[in-house]
Amino acid sequence: MKGDRHFEWYFAIHALFATAMLTLVLADNLLFLYFAWELVGLGSYLLIGFWWEKRSAAEAAKKAFITTRIGDVCLLIGIILLFRETGTFNISEIFHIAESGEINNAILNSSVLLIFIGAMGKSAQFPFHVWLPDAMEGPTPVSALIHAATMVAAGVYLVARMMPIFELAPEIMLIVMIIGLITFIFAGSMALVMNDIKKILAYSTISHLGLMMLCLGTGGVAAAIFHLIVHGIAKALLFLGAGSLMHSISNETNIWKMGGLRHRMPITAVTFFIGAASLAGLPPLAGFFSKDELLLSVLHDGQYVVFAITLLGVFLSALYMARVAIVPFFGSVPKNLAQSHESGSIIWVPLVILATLSAGVGFLILPLGSTYPGWAEFINPKHHFEIKPWLMILSIILTLIALILGWSIYVKKLVSAKQISQFIPYLHKTILNKYYIDDFYQWVIDKCILTFGRLVALFDRVVINDTVVDGSAISIYLSALKTRVFQTGYLFTYGAAMAIGASGLTILWWVLLD
Repeated sequence: MKGDRHFEWYFAIHALFATAMLTLVLADNLLFLYFAWELVGLGSYLLIGFWWEKRSAAEAAKKAFITTRIGDVCLLIGIILLFRETGTFNISEIFHIAESGEINNAILNSSVLLIFIGAMGKSAQFPFHVWLPDAMEGPTPVSALIHAATMVAAGVYLVARMMPIFELAPEIMLIVMIIGLITFIFAGSMALVMNDIKKILAYSTISHLGLMMLCLGTGGVAAAIFHLIVHGIAKALLFLGAGSLMHSISNETNIWKMGGLRHRMPITAVTFFIGAASLAGLPPLAGFFSKDELLLSVLHDGQYVVFAITLLGVFLSALYMARVAIVPFFGSVPKNLAQSHESGSIIWVPLVILATLSAGVGFLILPLGSTYPGWAEFINPKHHFEIKPWLMILSIILTLIALILGWSIYVKKLVSAKQISQFIPYLHKTILNKYYIDDFYQWVIDKCILTFGRLVALFDRVVINDTVVDGSAISIYLSALKTRVFQTGYLFTYGAAMAIGASGLTILWWVLLD
């Protein structure tokens, strides 16, 4: 961005974006929260479309704005329903009234569902996930910001903030869990086949947000919020690390056009490995602690089938993290990257800080004597941090298997990635094309919405304008042409007309009376 002519504009919108998110978190009533919520959406629109001269950036900004707007409308309706039932926007008062049973159950379920749909839009949950990968069109620091601390965190935060009324609607909690599970697996599979480093990280973000929603659906607020913080730090590190790579290799984003960069960019490589290993769940990094708490929350809810599928998602998460970390930094250096070098201190210093946090913040979950009871009890006094050795060992084994498999495929070449993709070619093609969901949405827009719009425009032009508006004007004009024949200006003509009219009225009156 050095020398960009919109440099000042970037920091102005960046400040607006950060302010909006801080306001959202601090809001104690739903109306104030909604204003901040909309400002977050506006900030993301302006930052994603920062380089609006590029058509792709302008389209990505518009896509994000419209997709999240669907959820925002639902959120507003949900807030209005709660206000209608409680007479207040204050969150604590709404909780108190809801817990006392004064809200109609159908209204409560409807409002909670609408609030969750709003959260789905902001946190890119299936089927509103399509905007997030395209958000890569903004500058890389914007990607780090959106994917780590602000935009996508808003939906997870909202559900966690409103958890007391979500718990009063168990059917909606089940929906939250199912949507989170679908998103976790669905996005994880796409992260495994993408070749653009920023797209891989984008789908990784969607997948981990799904994991947080899954955990919230089981009531695990402390675990979900802890993973939100851990993921935010690690994902900011990975995006800035990707930015460091792009800075040194002429903005290349295809991981298969990279390789061997660990020797030329050692600081970027080490910090990137730490971030990836944390999200993969390797001990003693932060992601290891948060991942185990998430799994434990699902297990405590008694959802054993969901727990088994979640383990599959954990395996996928470790595998795509191994892929995105191994491919760019191992192997031989392509000829076009012969001049690549480590980024300057202004880039790698933030990476080191984030890597340190990513390595150490996980220990916040542990109690420190009587002064600090641990993260879980700090968030929810009824919840205590637990260690289940068998679960810890199981998650470590899954992570290690995924990392070893990644090493075997992408470094040792013991298994060919191409052969794996050709084993079930239709499945690979489907995932590579993002399950054709983007294509389906585009088809709906082109064939249904735009066609309907053209029909409405035709009706407006032919029926409303040409027939009703212009037709009435033309009929009056033609009538005027006929009647002006009698406007001769001669008195005897007017007298004759009056006499004829009077005679006609007399005859009519006589006929009617007779």
